[in-house]
Amino acid sequence: MQMDVFQAIVIAVTSVGSAFLALVLITFLLARPGRAVASPAIYPVLEQTVFLFDDQDLVDATAPARTLLEAAPMGVSDWARLCAFAAPRFEGFVATMAKLADHGHVEMRARPEPGRAQGLKLLAEDVNGLARITFIDPEAEGKGLLVDGLSQRALEDELEELRQTLDRAPALVWREDETGVLTWANRAYVLRAEVFDAGEEAPVWPLPKLFDIDPPGQVTGPRRLRLEDTLTGEQSWFECHSYPLERGALHFALPADATIRAEKALRDFVQTLSKTFADLPIGLAVFDRQRQLQIFNPALIDLTQLGAEFLSRRPTLYAFLDRLREARMMPEPKDYRSWRLKMSELEQAAVAGFHSETWMLPSGQTYRVTGRPHPDGAVAFLFEDISAEISLSRRFRAELEQGQDVLDMMSEAVAVFQPSGEMTISNAGYERLWGVSSASSLGGQNIHEAVRHWQAQCEPNEIWARARAFFTRTASNVPFEAEVVRRIDGERIICRFAPMAGGAMLASFTPGNRALLAPRPLAEAEVELALS
Repeated sequence: MQMDVFQAIVIAVTSVGSAFLALVLITFLLARPGRAVASPAIYPVLEQTVFLFDDQDLVDATAPARTLLEAAPMGVSDWARLCAFAAPRFEGFVATMAKLADHGHVEMRARPEPGRAQGLKLLAEDVNGLARITFIDPEAEGKGLLVDGLSQRALEDELEELRQTLDRAPALVWREDETGVLTWANRAYVLRAEVFDAGEEAPVWPLPKLFDIDPPGQVTGPRRLRLEDTLTGEQSWFECHSYPLERGALHFALPADATIRAEKALRDFVQTLSKTFADLPIGLAVFDRQRQLQIFNPALIDLTQLGAEFLSRRPTLYAFLDRLREARMMPEPKDYRSWRLKMSELEQAAVAGFHSETWMLPSGQTYRVTGRPHPDGAVAFLFEDISAEISLSRRFRAELEQGQDVLDMMSEAVAVFQPSGEMTISNAGYERLWGVSSASSLGGQNIHEAVRHWQAQCEPNEIWARARAFFTRTASNVPFEAEVVRRIDGERIICRFAPMAGGAMLASFTPGNRALLAPRPLAEAEVELALS
C-alpha cells in the first residue's frame, strides 16, 4: 500500500515537471528571433488623421494630423496650411468646406497619385459648429503598418532641409498639374503673390498664377516674363524655365531685373556709339578675337567702296582685306604672298599696340590706316582719307621752297627772327656774308648770339647796341638803317632792321661790294655733275 502511494507521488511529480519543461520549451521557441506569431496585441491600432477646426482656428488634432500640418506648404495659419495640402488634391476643397455647415456631412475623394491605385479619402462633419475633417488612405487602412523610427526621423530631417532650402531660394518655384492648376509653391512665390495681390483680403489658397505659361507641362527654352504691381505700377522681370513632370510641370522664375538694366544700358551705349560713329568722317572697322567684323560705320562704306551688304555679313579680317585688294583700295602689292605677309604684320602690329600706315592708292588718294588693340583680343582699324591734307602739305612745302629760292636770289643778306628771338629764316646771301651754314643758323641760334657773331666780324660800332635794343622793344619799333663803317676785312655794310607782322623782326645787310653776296661759281666737275 505504501509502495502504491509512493509510485503515485513519483508519477505526479514527473507529470508536473514535464508540463513545466514543455512550458519552458514553448516560451523559448516563441522568443527565438525571426519567429512571427500572429497576435493582435503585437500590432497597435494606427491613429487616424483627424482635424477639429472652429472656423479657421485649429482646436485639436491627432498626432498624425499635426505631423501632416508640419509637412504641409507654408501658410499664414493652420487652416491655410491644410488648404495648401488638400486643395491641389481635392477639387473644390475650399468651396466645399465653406458649405459644410449647410450639408452637415461631406465625403470627397482625391485623384490617384502616381504609383497608387486609389486616391485619398476625406470625411468632413459638422459637430456642434465645429468642422471635424478626417483623411483616410485606403491602401493603408486596416493594415496596421509600422515604420522604423530611425528611418522616419531621417526622412523627416531630409524633408525639413529640403523645405528650408526651397523656402530660402531667391527664385520663384512652383508646380502645376496637367490642367495648369497651381499645386505647390515655395516661400518666394507666396510672398510675391501677396505683393501683387489686388489689395483685398483673399484666401491664401489657391494661390494666384503670377505667370501665364502655355502650354503647361511642356519643355520650353528660357523666356522673359514681366510682372507689374497693380498698385504702384512697378515692373519686374523674370527669366522662366519649365520642365515637364509625369503629371504637370515644374517652373522656375529667376529675377532678371539686373540683366534687363544691363542690357538696356548696353543698348543705349551701343546706340550712342552708333550715332557718334555715323557722323565720323573716319571709317571704323572693329574685329573680335576671332577676327570677324562686329562694328562698322557708314564712312567705312564710302571710303572702301565695299558695300553695306558685304560688310553686314560680318566677314573675317582677311576676307575684308582681300576685298579691299580686289577693289584696288589698298597699295598694289608686288605679289600675293608678300601682301599676305604684310597684312599679317599689320594685324600683329595693331594687336601689340598703336600702329599707323599710309596707303598711296592707285587712284591717287592717300589713306591713313591706324590699328588699335581692343579689350578681349579685339582689334580696331581706322581708315582716314588724308588726300587733302597731303595735297595741302605738298603745296605748302612747294611754297616754302619757292619762297626760299626767292630769298636766295635777293641782293641782300636777310635773316628773320621770331618774337622769342630765335632765327627762323635766312638766305644764301646771309650765309655767305657772315660765314655761317644753314644748319647752324636755323639750328636754334637766337638774336643775341647772332649780334655777337656780327659784332665779332666788324669794327666797334654803336649800331649793335641799338640792334639789341630794337629786338627787345615792342612792335611799335620804327625801322632804322645805319652804315657799318667797316668790317674787319675793310668792307662797308649797310644794315637795316625792321619789324614784321606777328612780332617778328627782319635783319637785312647790304655790303658795298655786292660780289660778296654773289653765288660761288661752280667748279668744272660740279658743272658736269649738275648737267648729268
